[in-house]
Amino acid sequence: MADRLSPMRVTTLFVALALILLPVADLSTAGHDPWPLLGRMLAGFARPDFAAVETLAHALSLTVAFAVAAVALGAAAGFAMAPFYDRWPVRALCIALRSIHEIFWALLLIQAIGIGAPAGVLALALPYAGIFAKIYAEQIEEADPRPRHALPPGTDAISRYLYACLPLIRAPMAGYTLYRLECGMRASVVIGFIGLPTLGFQLDSFFRKGDYGAASAILICYVVLIATIRLWMRPKLAPLWLALSVVLLARIDAPPMGEGAVWRLLSEDMIPAPLRAGEGLAGLIPWLREMTLTEILPGLWNTLIATQIALVLTGAIAFLGFGLTVAAVTGRVGRLAGHLGLVVLRSLPEYMLAYLFLQILGPSLLPAILALGLHNGAIIAHLLGREAAAVTPVLRADAPRGWSLWGWELVPRLFGRFLALCLYRWEIILRETAVMGILGIATLGFFIDSALAELRIDRSVVMLVVIALLSAGIDAISRHLRRRMKLRPVTGADCAAV
Repeated sequence: MADRLSPMRVTTLFVALALILLPVADLSTAGHDPWPLLGRMLAGFARPDFAAVETLAHALSLTVAFAVAAVALGAAAGFAMAPFYDRWPVRALCIALRSIHEIFWALLLIQAIGIGAPAGVLALALPYAGIFAKIYAEQIEEADPRPRHALPPGTDAISRYLYACLPLIRAPMAGYTLYRLECGMRASVVIGFIGLPTLGFQLDSFFRKGDYGAASAILICYVVLIATIRLWMRPKLAPLWLALSVVLLARIDAPPMGEGAVWRLLSEDMIPAPLRAGEGLAGLIPWLREMTLTEILPGLWNTLIATQIALVLTGAIAFLGFGLTVAAVTGRVGRLAGHLGLVVLRSLPEYMLAYLFLQILGPSLLPAILALGLHNGAIIAHLLGREAAAVTPVLRADAPRGWSLWGWELVPRLFGRFLALCLYRWEIILRETAVMGILGIATLGFFIDSALAELRIDRSVVMLVVIALLSAGIDAISRHLRRRMKLRPVTGADCAAV
């Protein structure tokens, strides 16, 4: 068995790597003074103008509808695949589905079926199907095995799943599905930035016009919607929400696509141009070489730089921030303020935060790094804060209070958990970094978006495969490091707790 890795050594390695990359990262502010614009934005945010958003209720309802429909479809597919997740074809399919970000799925699907409700729902449901299958399979593994062993020999996998496992994991499955709905709400907003009629579309429109009061109203409504999700989404009401979502989405008007668009995408557009032209390998190799040198390598370089710096920033924010939600550290008022701040940061999608920073700082890597660090750091800090609050009552009677409690009691107990969660988010940060390219930041997503805009689908598919392979590699390294450090695995229950 391999020797145990020191968590402190791994942490030092990641911090040192981020510091080495800092001098070569593009962290410029585009040569302009951001303070006047920031002042106008803050003035607008301080005076939210709800009256300016005439279609606010409609955009809110469609945001919910896309999320509910997509999560329902993804959960159903994941539920069906979970019993067979240990078989490599199913596992490979799930890895491929979840390795591509929702917004990339949306951009690709729009080319085939148009900018309508089906494209938006499928863009969220496809990666969620792979995620649900993985998490549900983990929950099956964690369930008490005795009921399965009590079944007669030769009982098929589906019967074991339905009769011996499902009754035991219904509660954690429901909890994770609700958490995934919250993720779906964030993703539903993001797909609005590429033209689908959700809150993101409205937000983009008002920012382009400089109407920050209306943008503030949209952000407030969105945060309230996310913060109250456990109040309005009750399990008994789920069928009603799903039915209403289907009705709302069916009413969306979308321009029709030409006949045979899907088949043309699969049989022609996705095939590399040299192969379509009959040039074979003699034409394919130079084509791939040119794309690698001019697009893939520059995009990957920036993507990896931003990912590693954002990962360390995530860790710093989570490490310093989790104590804010513990009353014994900051007091009741401090705990309330800390909890509110973390809720806002984890509720706003990374893409939306990057969009906001982009308006102020310009299209460098800095907006992406700040957005990724704040959002992911808030998620981990919130989860660690819950665990810290549970630990505090069982400490010894003479335990210190305030930040001494955080430094001397909570940090030593939760450091391994903190590191496990950071490594778990590493692959997620990578995918989100790639997506930032759609905003004009020079990550791999920038070149994918450019290829799609020029209808060079074959080039975009090659770059999506690169992202999928890189995501799978980062995930494998992360799992290896967690095993070598013997850290407690991060499961669906942990995600649901967020």
